[in-house]
Amino acid sequence: MNLGELAKHLGAELVAGEDQTLEFASQREIEGVAGIETAGPDSLTFVANPKYAGQARTTLAAAIIVEPGFPTIKAPTLRTPNPYLAWSKAIEVFHPAPRYEPGIHRTAVIAPTSRIGVRAHIGAYVVIGEHCTIGDDAVLLPHAVLYNNVREGCQLGDDVVLQNGAIIGADGFGFAKNAGGRWTKIVQSGPTVLEDAVEVQANATVDRASVGETRIATGAKIDNLVQVGHGSFVGENTLLCSQTGLGGSSTVGKNVILAGQVGVAGHLTIGDGAVATAQTGIPSDVAAGAIVSGYPATDNRTWLRTVAAVHRLPELLKRFSALEKRLALTDDK
Repeated sequence: MNLGELAKHLGAELVAGEDQTLEFASQREIEGVAGIETAGPDSLTFVANPKYAGQARTTLAAAIIVEPGFPTIKAPTLRTPNPYLAWSKAIEVFHPAPRYEPGIHRTAVIAPTSRIGVRAHIGAYVVIGEHCTIGDDAVLLPHAVLYNNVREGCQLGDDVVLQNGAIIGADGFGFAKNAGGRWTKIVQSGPTVLEDAVEVQANATVDRASVGETRIATGAKIDNLVQVGHGSFVGENTLLCSQTGLGGSSTVGKNVILAGQVGVAGHLTIGDGAVATAQTGIPSDVAAGAIVSGYPATDNRTWLRTVAAVHRLPELLKRFSALEKRLALTDDK
């Protein structure tokens, strides 16, 4: 695909490089995509982070996706308000997602009470239990398993993606101690519901609820190795990054970002648009729009100042010790 065609596909403005005509730039053939450090003369790359702007002048890439105000450089540029989004679309051009033909593999086991939508792809050794409904154009890849009622009443909306090893609707962690001091299992009666366009990536778990439901709202994305506790709610377009854990009955608003290894105690509310940086421990509610860090979670700017002060403690202790010695000598006199 030449650069002019690619610009139209991405909805970007093509700007010729230094000492180039627009016609010449538009005819440049693009054969793939690559990072700015490794891109070759037939590759497209992008710059969304300002720290890579200097590399844009030295890269061997055929063209670079940039923001509209980016300076003219040697290479042609595709200018768009959201370079990262345009980059994701460019990757799809050269690496289209696999397509699966409609049909049911001969080794699939499907209960007679279940319904399969039109154009669905049911792969090898898929097991579909009683009273499941598989929507139109759904894709179940080999060895996928849907229990009866899609695991006791669990529901997946349209365009949901479950990566390898994702578990939806496993029992929540609920136990009560009996008179003999032993833990007794609490039945987890409520389903897990994933609304439209939710993606749950590899080996993440979204537990079912003891009562009520666990719900992941439209557009939320759940990274690898995330744990969503029973009875929790995750709002629209929220991101739960790798190794984040939500205790039971957590309520997370829309457009929230919980970075890697964030831990949320149960029965808390995190407001819309809040951000928790990596390894934050959250023991209490977080206000909408807040940016928090550390443990216990505190305002990000305060946390950064605190960390800076902690790094100075050895120096301050030396100075304090020296001051004590001087004062002791003064007292002796």
